[in-house]
Amino acid sequence: MSARTTRPGMPALTRRSLLGAAGGTTAALLLAACGTDTGDRYASGDSGYVSGSGVSTEIPAADRAEPLEFSGTSYDDEDLSAADLRGEVLVLNVWYASCPPCRKEAPDLQAIHEEYLEQGVAFLGVNVRDAAGPAQAFEQSYGITYPSLPDPDAEIMYALRGQVAPNAVPSTLVVDREGRVAARISGAADPSVLRAMIDAVVAE
Repeated sequence: MSARTTRPGMPALTRRSLLGAAGGTTAALLLAACGTDTGDRYASGDSGYVSGSGVSTEIPAADRAEPLEFSGTSYDDEDLSAADLRGEVLVLNVWYASCPPCRKEAPDLQAIHEEYLEQGVAFLGVNVRDAAGPAQAFEQSYGITYPSLPDPDAEIMYALRGQVAPNAVPSTLVVDREGRVAARISGAADPSVLRAMIDAVVAE
């Protein structure tokens, strides 16, 4: 079975359809490996962001790639790795503070984080450009309580190659309990779509 993809302009997916059997064709949204320098991919200021395309994709369990492997130290000096989160469903969000759609989706991500906390769903951000000051100011402004890992040298983004396009910000991955990417959204996350994706993986 192939991944199910939804593009902007298509009818919104219902929770039932997202929870059903995946079908359709794989989205051609992934770029080649990103390398280690993303400095010129993320221009400063509100007008310089590079947004994702809004495509959402579900990946059947049989078609999922190998478990993710990455590690880093959060802005609060907490060492975290993908291996630490095995056994939990993980929502991984790629963002930076001056990205307008990142700001737009931030309250929804925090609300969903709170809703699913008791179901064993972890949230983790990957910040592709900010120092601690701007990142923590963003988190305080939007009440974000889950951690983020700074990734100024694109080491984590390199580990996510083939799953997240290096210039698609924001992007959100739903990772299964084995550490494999089960669903992804390239662009600002629609809350109902993200909830349905999480529900499907939690139910596995």
